[in-house]
Amino acid sequence: MSAILLSLAAIFSQLSLLAFGGGNTILPEMQRQVVDLHHWMTAREFSAMFALAQAAPGPNMMVVTLVGWHVAGWQGVLVTSIAKFGPSSILTGIALHYWTRFKDARWRSVVQAGLVPVTVGLVAASAALITQASVHTWILGAITFLCALGTMRSRVHPLWFLAAGALIGLSGVGQ
Repeated sequence: MSAILLSLAAIFSQLSLLAFGGGNTILPEMQRQVVDLHHWMTAREFSAMFALAQAAPGPNMMVVTLVGWHVAGWQGVLVTSIAKFGPSSILTGIALHYWTRFKDARWRSVVQAGLVPVTVGLVAASAALITQASVHTWILGAITFLCALGTMRSRVHPLWFLAAGALIGLSGVGQ
């Protein structure tokens, strides 16, 4: 069990330092690690955990805790949570100090402008990964497309789209 916990700590502490633009930007690598490399779960299980984590109140990275639970129970929850949130919190504190100290420096605006496309790309990769793991029929593809379009074009809260998708899933459509 300690080898698994060490693996979880190594994976999630590295992911912690890669999460530019929010936690969802690391989903492709998280999924690759826990599904493809370590085979701790299937892509469908990972996708389901991500959906559950997004629907739950609280931080949007609850998937980290769910992966820890799935892999190693309470010890996994503790290890993945500390490994994911500890290093990035320390780094953020240090960066924030310098960010405010050099608020008028030219390099700051250049760095900030450069991080925007990186963040957009990482978020898009996360969306593509979750879609690929979740969509197995044309009906599910259509539902995914309509939900994405609806969230981008309206002010309707995404949880309403999630609820509609859950109701459609319960009805058996798309299976």
